[in-house]
Formats: sequence, structure tokens, C-alpha cells
Amino acid sequence: APAAAQEEMPCEFSVNVGRRNARAAGLKIFQTRSIPRMDFLVLFLLYVALVLIGVVMICVCSKTHYLKGLVRGGAQIFSYIIPECLQRAVLRLLHYLFHTQNYTFIILHLILQGMVYTEYTWEIFGYCQELEFSLYYLLLPYLLLIVNLIFFTLTCVTNPGTITKANELLFLQVYEFDEVMFPKNMSCSTCDLRKPARSKHCGVCNRCVHRFDHHCVWVNNCIGAWNARYFLTYLLTLTASAATLAIVSTGFLVQLVVVSDLYLETYVDDLGHFQVIDTVFLIQYLFLTFPRIVFMLGFVVVLSFLLGGYLCFALYLVATNQTTNEWYKGDWAWHPHVAWPPSAEPRIYRNIHSHGLWSNLREIFLPAAAHYERKKK
Repeated sequence: APAAAQEEMPCEFSVNVGRRNARAAGLKIFQTRSIPRMDFLVLFLLYVALVLIGVVMICVCSKTHYLKGLVRGGAQIFSYIIPECLQRAVLRLLHYLFHTQNYTFIILHLILQGMVYTEYTWEIFGYCQELEFSLYYLLLPYLLLIVNLIFFTLTCVTNPGTITKANELLFLQVYEFDEVMFPKNMSCSTCDLRKPARSKHCGVCNRCVHRFDHHCVWVNNCIGAWNARYFLTYLLTLTASAATLAIVSTGFLVQLVVVSDLYLETYVDDLGHFQVIDTVFLIQYLFLTFPRIVFMLGFVVVLSFLLGGYLCFALYLVATNQTTNEWYKGDWAWHPHVAWPPSAEPRIYRNIHSHGLWSNLREIFLPAAAHYERKKK
């Protein structure tokens, strides 16, 4: 053989060996897996139940008038079917979950996160190592998990900006009153304190919060001026974590199909004819062969879209220097044709607190109250 050919042979040989090893690993993974039909059925029913619970939670927690009307109509229908004692029990449960401070959703959050990462560590991580995935690529979800848990803890324990007698005068001078959403000389009937602009009394925590955004049941805390930066970072890392898990899981299944040449195989249909494996059959086969992995993949994909949508909304509020509370209250400003009394002048809400993207970002990560206090000193 020519010298050039002799030089190319070792490289070509190593590539072929690598491909054979990967294909052997893929076939080994498929061969060591049974097809637990009952296991898949149970997980599928559990998956459907979790999706339905999530939809119900979104409808209950949503501030959208259409969904509130839908929930109200559904409650009226069920009131004729469900016994009154069960209705009272459900109402007490909903009141406890969404209108009192409790650790239910924190525990649920940690359980779901633990289940997802347990499945990832137990199966996907080992299989991906057999298929020679990059170790840095496989360790990225763990890094995101650590960062996410740090900011999750900070969001839970940080004071969101509780207004007290001691700091009332300070908060009153931070933001300008717009005389529409936040008029001057208003007092909180519960706390007996003057209400600074952009503040709101939280009925769950029973306190007035500076630059109140919303009360988040997942962290059992209000989101205000002093912990909004932690909440935003927590939401960002949680979204990135779910998306990374979805990408790695999808990459594993695709690589497994490719290296095992499964897409080139045939099967016998109900009529006894040989058919080339199509996409539908392939997905069904993966469902039945890897039920836990595909279940987890479906969960993190749905979670990625939900969290990604909410993250975009949160970034929009940050960029425009609005809170969720202000966005919801100012929603009527998009409908200027309101029936006002003849003696009253129409008052349209305008956001007077936005001063450009970088100033708005600085206000989130350097809270206005702390900035004002340093300037005063």
C-alpha cells in the first residue's frame, strides 16, 4: 500500500472501532431493556393526572377574567353533583393551599425536582456514558441544579421589603405617586401604615410589601423589591435546568436510535406484512422500552415551555419596570373607552417608573430603597 494510505489506515480503523463500540452499546441497552407494559400504563396515567392537576392549578391561580368565569361556571355545575360536606372540605383545602402560608408547594417542588434528577442520574447519565457523551455535557444539569437551589433558598428566606413603622418614611420617598394607581395619603386599613407608591398589602403574609409583585406559593413568600433579583435568577436557572434535561434526554434517545440502526429495521403488521419502522412506531417503541425516561422527557418539555413563557413575561415586566400587580391593575388602561361619570375626567394609567432598559435592570438588582438610603447617607 502507498505510504499515504498506510498513514490513513490507523485513523480510519479507530473511527470504525468507535462506531462499532457505540452501536454495540446501543444494542446492549436495547437488549437489556424489557418492555414493561403495565409500568408504562401506570406512569402514563400518573402523567395525565399531573397534567390535569397542573391545569386546574393554573385556572385557580390565574387572574384572567375568562378563566375565572370558567372556573366559576364549573364550580356551579359541580355544586349540584358534589355533596356539600365535600365542597366545604375542598374549599378549606384550597384556602389552606393558596391563602395561607404553608410549605406544601416547597415540599412538592423539591420532590418533583428530586424525582427528575434521580431518574436522570439512575438511567440517562449511565447510558450516555456508554454512548460516549461528553462528561461536561452530562454534568451541566447538576451545575444548574446547585445554582437554582441557592437562589430558590434566597427567594424563600429573604425579606421581600416589608413596610414597618421604622422604614415607612424611607419607602414613601422612593417612588413617585402617579395619582391613578397609587394616590398620595392612602393608608393600609390592616397595617395602619401610609401606603408608599408601588406597595400592596399581601393577604397571605398579612403585611405590606414595597414594590409588591405577587405572592408565590412555590417559595412561600412574597416577591418584592428586595428579593425580586433572586426570584428572577431562580426562574432563569429553573428554566435552563428543565431545558437542559430535555435536550440531554432527547439527545440520548436520538443517538440510541441512530447507533443501533433501529430506524432501518422492519416489523410485521397486523396483516402479516413486513413494514419499515416509521416515526410513529419508533416513538411507540421508545415509550414502551423506556417508560420512565420518556415520561420524564415529556414532563420537562412541558415544564420548559411553561417556565419559558413565564420567564419571557417576567423579563418583559423587568424591561418595562412593571410589577405583576401593576400590570394586572393597569390592564384596564388598554381599554380607554370606559364609561366615566359626567363630572369625572377619564384617567388613564401610564407607567411613570420606566427610565430605560439599563436603569430598569439596575433597579431590580440594586433595589431602589437601598440605593436611596446610600444616597441619603
